[in-house]
Amino acid sequence: MDDQNKNLILATALSFIVILVWFVLFPPPEPEPNLGNAPTTASTDLAAPSDGTASVPSQADGTSGSALPTSEATDEDAPRVPISSARLDGSVSLQGGRIDELRLSDYRVTLDEGADVVQLLAPVGSDAAYYAMHGWAPGTGLSADQVPGPNTRWSVAEGAELTPDSPIVLNWDNGAGLNFRRTIALDEDFLFTITQEVTNTSDQTVSLAPYGLIARHGEPQDLKNFFILHEGLVAMADEELSEVNYDDIADAEFDARQGARVTTTQVEQNGWIGFTDHFWQTILAPESGTGFRQNAKYDERRDIYQAEAVLPTQTVAPGAAVAITTQLFAGAKEWDTIRQYESAGVAGFIDSIDWGWFFFLTKPIFWLLHEVNLLIGNMGWAIICLTLIIKAALLPLAYKSYVSMAKMKELQPEMEKLKEAAGDDRQKMQQGMMELYKKEKVNPAAGCLPILLQIPIFFSLYKVIFVTIELRHAPFFGPFQDLSAPDPTSIMNLFGLLPIDAPDPTSLMALIFIGILPILLGISMWLQQKLNPAPTDPTQQMIFAWMPWVFMFMLGGFASGLVVYWIANNVITFAQQYLIMRSQGYTPDILGNIRSSFKKKAAGEAKK
Repeated sequence: MDDQNKNLILATALSFIVILVWFVLFPPPEPEPNLGNAPTTASTDLAAPSDGTASVPSQADGTSGSALPTSEATDEDAPRVPISSARLDGSVSLQGGRIDELRLSDYRVTLDEGADVVQLLAPVGSDAAYYAMHGWAPGTGLSADQVPGPNTRWSVAEGAELTPDSPIVLNWDNGAGLNFRRTIALDEDFLFTITQEVTNTSDQTVSLAPYGLIARHGEPQDLKNFFILHEGLVAMADEELSEVNYDDIADAEFDARQGARVTTTQVEQNGWIGFTDHFWQTILAPESGTGFRQNAKYDERRDIYQAEAVLPTQTVAPGAAVAITTQLFAGAKEWDTIRQYESAGVAGFIDSIDWGWFFFLTKPIFWLLHEVNLLIGNMGWAIICLTLIIKAALLPLAYKSYVSMAKMKELQPEMEKLKEAAGDDRQKMQQGMMELYKKEKVNPAAGCLPILLQIPIFFSLYKVIFVTIELRHAPFFGPFQDLSAPDPTSIMNLFGLLPIDAPDPTSLMALIFIGILPILLGISMWLQQKLNPAPTDPTQQMIFAWMPWVFMFMLGGFASGLVVYWIANNVITFAQQYLIMRSQGYTPDILGNIRSSFKKKAAGEAKK
């Protein structure tokens, strides 16, 4: 076997092995279930002593916090203040002043006509409670019933509806000289600004710590548990990102004072904390430059996960007042929107999107894809244009590679002479070849580089297509209305011509009865092979013959956007290699190579 074929086989085998391992370890995830409140969490049977609400964080001075006593009223009969904007719909419960009902008006659970709007937050008592809450932890001289907590019944001081143009103000007086006000404002997208104020009209100095928390009852119903995607706690503490799975939150050390498993991180200047799902997230972000304590908490008795931002203890003298502002992001992980919030002061907020290990590739790849899509207006064509740009960037390397391959072909006669002269002396033959390569300035490994560089790009693009919401339900044309999902067409129903449903995407049948895009992928790989004659070695012939069709079935269940990229990559590579080979005086006999492969196959069958 000559070195050219060795290198080609090596690069092909390496690519095949990497894809195979990737497919086995990280299979394509199951499609999102058709749930009316898909991003919310599973319900749990919550036990006494409270109504199931989250527990109050312990204060900075060490005062223990626990669930406050349940009031007579339940959340169901508490008054509500509507939330209404072009992008959000929901309400604020006056029971605890919780932001606990929120729907994302721009997003549907599925592409089906009349599908439910995505519900992000849900109140206590619903199938999947998930909510944000703010309050004050009592300090020296104060008891739990003297500060607003999870079940405090607030009154509306100002505003009848929370909109981007009209904030609301809630009020509660503890009857012992402390008056609490909470102003909630909303912007045009997904950001709430909560300002907590306390005025001390008593004759004693008091201390108390403001906090914000996000509580989630149980794990999410649609938790994918897919290695490539982080779901769970996400936090930034002074430029250090933390991503913690729900299992790891529950495995933290038990804190007897708080009756829960707690992990604490001290933030000195800038940070945020919250929960992230596949496409949605809720994040608490104190004002820039504010130090605070991050708590990741799990109450295993009531199966409640909490992300807490506990700010420093405030000392309020008689006649004085204190105001603290915290921001709450509750919405879709849109790259452009999150980037704007980062520019406005939420440090490192763009990293709340899970860019993965290859972040140095995924970020620029997504930026480029996003910008191209803005120009074209179609994500499928944007992926094809992105492929063109990537191939253009790699063209100098590809050119050297194909030129090297062409020179290797020219050296075949001399290499054959070296083999004959060396006989069985492999060391002599290798030394002779190395001298020949050096003399002719040929790098036999150059042909592998373009293929090897495609592997991290392929993984990065897969990450981008799977993780970013911009690819969710992104249409291409015809039946391809969601580039983040597998090809919806199938051989079983002749790609929609027969009145038969295609197999379920999660079934084995879907891997067998593949769609249009995987078939085009296999054909494009097969045609790319035909730029060169088939190798004479039978083993090589078998590998080359099967490889396109194995890849065709392996990638059939991947996101259709990724398959579009792979097809475009193959077509462009075919054109590049053909033109470069012609520029070096070698015209590929594509039709002849195709005929030859069929003749060899027919001859082999005849011998049998």
